[in-house]
Formats: sequence, structure tokens, C-alpha cells
Amino acid sequence: MTNATSSPVSVLEGLAGLCADLGTELPSAVRLQRLVDLLRQQFACGAVALLRLDDERLRPLAVSGLVGDALGRRFAVAQHPRLAAILARHEVTCFEHDSQLPDPYDGLLDTLVGEPLPVHDCMGVALHLEGRPWGVLTLDALAMGTFGAAARERLARCVPLAEAVVRVARLEQELRTLRMAAAGAPGGLSGGDAAQEPARGVGELEILGESPALARLLHELGVVAASELPVLLLGETGVGKELFARLLHQRSGRRTRPLVHVNCAALPESLAESELFGHVRGAFSGAVSDRPGRFEAAEGGTLFLDEVGELPLSVQAKLLRTLQNGEIQRLGADRPKSVNVRVVAATNRNLREQVASGAFRADLYHRLSVYPVPIPPLRERGSDVLLLAGRFLELNRARLGLRSLRLSPEAQAALRRYPWPGNVRELEHVVSRAALKALSRGVDANAIVTLEPALLDLDALGVAAPALQVPEAAPAPGPAGAPLGEEGPATLREAVDACQRRAIAQALDRHAGNWSQAARTLEVDASNLHKLARRLGLKER
Repeated sequence: MTNATSSPVSVLEGLAGLCADLGTELPSAVRLQRLVDLLRQQFACGAVALLRLDDERLRPLAVSGLVGDALGRRFAVAQHPRLAAILARHEVTCFEHDSQLPDPYDGLLDTLVGEPLPVHDCMGVALHLEGRPWGVLTLDALAMGTFGAAARERLARCVPLAEAVVRVARLEQELRTLRMAAAGAPGGLSGGDAAQEPARGVGELEILGESPALARLLHELGVVAASELPVLLLGETGVGKELFARLLHQRSGRRTRPLVHVNCAALPESLAESELFGHVRGAFSGAVSDRPGRFEAAEGGTLFLDEVGELPLSVQAKLLRTLQNGEIQRLGADRPKSVNVRVVAATNRNLREQVASGAFRADLYHRLSVYPVPIPPLRERGSDVLLLAGRFLELNRARLGLRSLRLSPEAQAALRRYPWPGNVRELEHVVSRAALKALSRGVDANAIVTLEPALLDLDALGVAAPALQVPEAAPAPGPAGAPLGEEGPATLREAVDACQRRAIAQALDRHAGNWSQAARTLEVDASNLHKLARRLGLKER
């Protein structure tokens, strides 16, 4: 980052506009960005960052002069001695040009992309609210001697104003939350001012992103979190349905009670009823004692039914009764038992189609989908892909012991172009794999590692969501396995079933009947493939 060529504006002149802002209602992100922009101009330096302390990590809320993915990174205080030193002191901390402590922003300045920071000056100061550490302000200048005694004194004089700006931003967010709550729409999950949401406790979740699609989703979850309605989370694989289910629970009145996660796709059909509702001693061979099910484990809290579309029909009937009456009956028991549990379900399937095909009960579908919440895929979240990439880059940098890990501008553009059929989970795997590839090719762990598009290997992953391609000439068996007539399938459902049968049969032929390898080829879970094959008549039930 080159230093500003204009002379620093006077303290009074530069800060007058910021003081005037304190009397104006502004979005928190705008208010904080104005603060760092003004400080960068005031001190004629290369980069300024405002970071909030959050569970022993520093989270950038506003930056000037750093790359875009910096806002997605989280700096563990224990791993960054400069940030730890700033946070530990009440006065301005300055690092001279010959300091041997590693700089957390190596390779992240927007005009020195991927290059190590040359000899430079750095200073920072901790900010406090209500007598407690809130976060830090950091300033970097590439010209030695920029931060002399006069600059340090000016920064010390700016601290009360910076703390006032942060306090006003926080109070505005709290006021907006109260207004929305009074209007019947809890605002604790509003995405518009996510930078100023209340500090989370240990173990609480952070949803990373600034896109309008995510903001709408968080607002909708905020509305429904305080209710007792069943919620059905709809979305493609990898969008983070479990994460949003946990967020719903944490923001609900049941947050102090258990959240129990059940992966319905992994439940063996013979044990699904016992797992959910429990059993008594002697209910079946091997039941040597009474055992509570997942509903009882979630008493007073939330039961998250992931991949609910995979539940057997026999279990669906008992689940419907529980939703209707608030009662369960252990397998082998004579009497029902009342439970107080909120159900949140999730699926990547079209349950309406499953209802039409008879694979899912219509009455259960209507009970579960009292409040359906679609989760947007990553390709609809704009620049959120870079913020998420920044998070995964920092995690892999720390995990692999690298000095710095970043994306080249071309790699950033490639991430934005790619449609992400596997969504956030795929992005995490792509970044982790690229970092490992770079390390395996002999990069110096003490250098700045820049990931190029070739390391991301997105071309090999394709540019569209996975689809099963079947040659037109391939014979298509009918619903019972017999060849179709010349006119083809009678309905769209039959056509889809025929296509799936052909794809599964071809994968099995290719792998000599090995179901696990066929599942990997088709990019589906092995247990789901077995269930699909049974429904299509390719396997005996």
C-alpha cells in the first residue's frame, strides 16, 4: 500500500465531520467505515483496520487499504503477538521498522497483493467500552518514521472519539432491535448491521456474509426463532442447514435446553423408531434395558431432524402423532408419554414430489412445513464467497503453520464466477485442498503463499451443478423394470425414475456391482443410494 501523498489534514478539521455524524442515524457499517477512512487520511498511512474482540479472536469490522477477504478473517489473539501486545495495553503501542514480530496483514495490503510487507511502521491502540476491552485500531505505514511521537500523541487523542463512534453504533443497533421487537419482528438476526450485533458468548455461532440474500434470511429466522412453530429448512446440499438450525435454537426461548441433532439418512430403517422414540426392556432382541430416544433427550429444547425426507413411512406416522399431540410412545411400551420439544427439520429434497410419489406422508409434510425457510445457495450470495474464503484461508494458514495465505486477484475472480453446486462446504474443501497442494509443491512456510486459479482446480470440478448424463439411445426400463413403449414415460415422474435407474445401473456396471464406488461416482451418499435403489425397484426391500 503506498502512503497518501497529500499532507495530513488537521485534527480538528478532519474529526469535525465525524463528530457531526454522531448526531445522525447511519448504518453501523457506514459509520465505522467512515472512521477508518478518516484515520487513514489523517495519518497519511497505507492501511487502517478496526477489529472487535470476540471470544479470544479479533474480527475486522471495517478496513481501509486491505484486500476484500480481510473482513472474513478472524485473528486468534494467541497467534498474533502484535495484536496481543496492542490489546494488552491502555496506551498507544508502536512497532518500529525493525520489529521481529510477524505482521498479521502480511500479503493483505491491497496494493501489495501477495507481497511481504517491506520494512514499515505499525502502531495500534486498544479500545474499551464500559471499562472492558472491546477491540483494537491498527495503522500501518510503508514509510519509515511515519509514526513518530507526534503521530502517537494524535492517535491517543483520537481514542475517546473512536470509542464514542463504536458506542453510538452499538446503541443504534440495540435501539433498532428494540423497535423491531416492539413491532413483533425480533431484530437480533438482522443482517443489515451484523457488524454490531451483540458480542456472542463462548460457543455461539457467527453467520458470515453481507449479501442482501443472507440479510433477508437472517431477518426471517429472527422472526420465527421466538415462536414455537415447527420450521422446515429447505436448501441444496452444503448451504449450512445445520448451522441455521443451531442459530434458530440459540435465538429461541429454548436456548438453555438441549439441541439434539438426528441425521435421518443415517438411521437404519430397522432402528429408526427406537432411536427417535426409545424402547423398553424386551421390546426386541437385544433390548436388555429401557432406553430413552432422541425426543426425550431433547426435552424442553429443540430436535433437529436433518434429511427428514429419508425417514421410513412407518416412522413418519409416529412422528406425525408426536407433532399433533405432543406425545411419544417408546417401542414396546403400553402408555404414551408427553414431551415438550420443538421440531426443526431440514431437507435438500423436493418433499412435494415425494408426497406425490407416495414416499412421504402429505399430512406430515403439512405439519413440518408450517414455516418453510429456503436457504439461498452460495451462487446467489455475491461477494459473500470472498468473505467465506477469507475465513477458510485464515483457518488453513493457522492449521498448516504458514506465515500468510491469500488468493491472487485472478483466483478471487474465479471463485466469484464458479457456480458452487456444493455451496459453502465445497468452498471450504476447495480452499483447504489448494492450500495443501501449495504446501506439497514445496512452498516456503515462512513466505507469503498466494493461491492461483490453477491450484483451486475449479475447471476440473466443472462449471455447473452435478447432473446425471444418460445417452439418448440407452434403453429405459419402466417403473417395474420392463422396457418402456415407443411413446416413452407417461409422466415426468416416470421419466425421472427411468433416468435414475439408468444412471445407477451404469455406475454399478462400471464398478462391478460395488455400491460404495457407484455412490462416489454419482456423488450421492451411499445410504441414500441404497434407499433410492429400493424405491426404484433395483434392490429388494
